[in-house]
Amino acid sequence: MASHIYNSPMPAVDIPDIPITEFVMRQVSSLPDRAAIIDGPTGDALTFAELHRRTRQFAGGLQSEGFGPGSVMALIAPNSPDYAVAFHAVALCAGTVTTVNPAYGTEEIRQQIIDSGATLVMCANDCLDTVVEAMLDTPEQKRITMQPHSQHRCIDDVLGDEIDQIPVDTHHHPVVMPFSSGTTGLPKGVMLSHHNLVANLVQVNAALDYQPGESALAVLPFFHIYGMQVLMGSLLAEGVTIITVPRFDMEQVLSLIQEHRITQFFAVPPIVLGLAKTPLLEKYDVSSLRKIFSGAAPLGAELAEEAAKRVGCAVVQGYGMTEISPVSHITPGFDSRPGSSGVTVANTLSRIVDSEGHDLGVDEEGELLVKGPQVMMGYLNNPGATADTIDEDGWLHTGDLARIDSEGYMYIVDRVKELIKYKGFQVAPAELEALIVTHPAVADVAVVGMPDNEAGELPKAFVSLKGDASAVAPSAQDIRDFVAQHVASYKQIHDVEFIDSIPKSASGKILRRFLRDR
Repeated sequence: MASHIYNSPMPAVDIPDIPITEFVMRQVSSLPDRAAIIDGPTGDALTFAELHRRTRQFAGGLQSEGFGPGSVMALIAPNSPDYAVAFHAVALCAGTVTTVNPAYGTEEIRQQIIDSGATLVMCANDCLDTVVEAMLDTPEQKRITMQPHSQHRCIDDVLGDEIDQIPVDTHHHPVVMPFSSGTTGLPKGVMLSHHNLVANLVQVNAALDYQPGESALAVLPFFHIYGMQVLMGSLLAEGVTIITVPRFDMEQVLSLIQEHRITQFFAVPPIVLGLAKTPLLEKYDVSSLRKIFSGAAPLGAELAEEAAKRVGCAVVQGYGMTEISPVSHITPGFDSRPGSSGVTVANTLSRIVDSEGHDLGVDEEGELLVKGPQVMMGYLNNPGATADTIDEDGWLHTGDLARIDSEGYMYIVDRVKELIKYKGFQVAPAELEALIVTHPAVADVAVVGMPDNEAGELPKAFVSLKGDASAVAPSAQDIRDFVAQHVASYKQIHDVEFIDSIPKSASGKILRRFLRDR
């Protein structure tokens, strides 16, 4: 069959070969006194000039303590203005940031610190106790807090002389290393270069069409690639003021939209659902909103239309994954096609292939493949997983089932991959299965995502118990409590079903579709 490669319908863009911080801070000279980032709850703010100066001072302080090329910082905090300071200070030092979910438990934080090789841990005070416990069994690291603390040095204590960017190989140095489960398996460090990040910001900003004087709400976490790039990176690079929120609260969000005359709101489907349904909307003036942009999980056409009508602005969506920095498809401007994730971004190619790897044509359903300058360098210390995801011709296999229409608009149909998407967060079945099978009464287990209107999918465990007649069989709640002790809240098991045996293929692979259909 002839090759069917989809080029982007958008004009090609020039991607500057510069470090990420130089690109993101490019508005400093033209907008020095404009607010760059405002902390929503407190009103604390940094102008573009202050953000630039504070970042360079923190980089100078880190460098004076020996943090430099090859060093890794684990950054564990909710959104705040200083999140951007810490992130870009590390980049100026030619170091690497590994972003960690502050809701993680002790074991999850410890594992990421060890896997990433972090020698410095920076955390928000409200997760400090968990971080201190997590660091007990790890090689010795320095620790810095985001806010002042009586027993620990905070960011203000480390500020030094301002420094410029330390020379760095923009194509081959991983500036950030979020952890992702990819299409399957346990979380892996995703190595993204300066060039990956800059390329994707240029691609995204060419499509998003910001106007001077805009402001955007950042409720999506900066530790997640969507918040890190599409919010923290893209908005600052375009001179858009960011109002940060540490965690989602509908009333607070609506009041901040009213107070700051927010024009751009980035969301995930559960937030869009909330906006479409909440009675609180009548209490607040949200007429400033120009656009709601949804990502991280597919947004249904009916919900998109309902929310657009209720809020009174365009609701559009994009598609991506951590391994593509993260955006490969985006809705240009306000050209909403409900149910579509938009078109292939500039300088990027897409293909739809069948299970044998043969190219499919217009409106035919198959796995989505992507190729472009935003595709990751690879997984940290895991060449096997890298080769499974990026083939020898450079095509990244997304593990998502999609179709592309005659106008180049892409629609996600289903997932080939096993990953569960709970409120936009990745939940790897393999991680939960590896935990549950350590329960003394469990013989075997399979975890699948069950559809849910509010969350997208809910993790459900199918459990096969050991045939020990003398032991007291655990209840479903016992299994849920066992999991809850070890993982973050969004990874919790919502339902448990006991079955005689876990259905598997001849090669031993769990037949998840069979379980979903039960």
